[in-house]
Amino acid sequence: MQDTETSLPDISSVKIDLGERSYRIDIGSALLDQAASFSDLPRASTALIVTNTQVGPLYEVRLRTVLQGQFKQIHTVVLPDGEEHKGWETLNLIFNALLQNGCDRKTVMFALGGGVVGDMCGYAAASYMRGVPFVQVPTTLLAQVDSSVGGKTAINHPLGKNMIGAFYQPQRVVCDIDLLSTLPERELSAGLAEVIKYGPIADLDFLDWIETNIDSLMARDPVALTYAVRRSCEIKAWVVGQDEREAGLRAILNFGHTFGHAIESGLGYGAWLHGEAVGCGMVMAATLSERLGLIDSGFVKRLTRLIQRAHLPTRGPNLGAERYLELMRIDKKSEGGEIKFVLINRPGSATVRAAPDALVAEMLGECCTAS
Repeated sequence: MQDTETSLPDISSVKIDLGERSYRIDIGSALLDQAASFSDLPRASTALIVTNTQVGPLYEVRLRTVLQGQFKQIHTVVLPDGEEHKGWETLNLIFNALLQNGCDRKTVMFALGGGVVGDMCGYAAASYMRGVPFVQVPTTLLAQVDSSVGGKTAINHPLGKNMIGAFYQPQRVVCDIDLLSTLPERELSAGLAEVIKYGPIADLDFLDWIETNIDSLMARDPVALTYAVRRSCEIKAWVVGQDEREAGLRAILNFGHTFGHAIESGLGYGAWLHGEAVGCGMVMAATLSERLGLIDSGFVKRLTRLIQRAHLPTRGPNLGAERYLELMRIDKKSEGGEIKFVLINRPGSATVRAAPDALVAEMLGECCTAS
């Protein structure tokens, strides 16, 4: 894939094709300030913006301004920032705002933030009055390429990440590339993990492109970022359109996540960013794929180098093999206590299968830092 193919018009759209639940993802610059980005939404008199303490001061007024011509009343709830706050107590702040402001079942909710805000706003929307419409306005790269798309909503539990939630699709996803300009470097790298994952599991040409353009992505080149977001959304849209509720194919999008979620839970939510844990988890999953004879060591090294170039960790914390196995048995893909891993079946293709505990433990011993 040549660099010239990344040239795009100012706005492009990707459709999530789910029949009556279909919606579009708009991708481009200056979308937050365009009324057209939020047109054709369900008619309502009230809107609720859900944001957090980091994003709200930057973008809440701009979103409120563009929505004023569409809603008589616009309320805002500001959540604490961070994965460690993705639980019941914070979720209730959203329900409190909805109830205290007399929001009805036509109220439209807007998730203005990263993956944590999007997940909690979506879960609240799925639950309030048994379902109200919501819109994703992702402000991080990770949210734009992954968590805002596909309708997975959830909160964490001390025993497992994203174990309490619902499949609930948004009405629209608005990915304004300009919002990534205020993203901290660490968050940008975390988002790149979710971009990189699409290559090994679904599109080797895209993996080639990422390798060629990783420096441009790290430098926040808008053309490169726009292409990365669009291609990531296209791949996810193709997968979700075939398997909305993760009965089979959609599980491949969790490449690196089984190990990554164990890292997040084992260290305590917030110690590592989600994308950091996924980046390291991809190295672990690729190494396990090699140990099972599915791919060669050259591909593992290639993927590891790319993850390092994105300034992501490639060695896991030393939780101990038994602790890793214990945490991974809680993973949503596990069946009857048997851990199912997303592995690279061959470069550009993924499979979901089990692996012997002893082999996993051996691999973890080599992929984790010393005590």
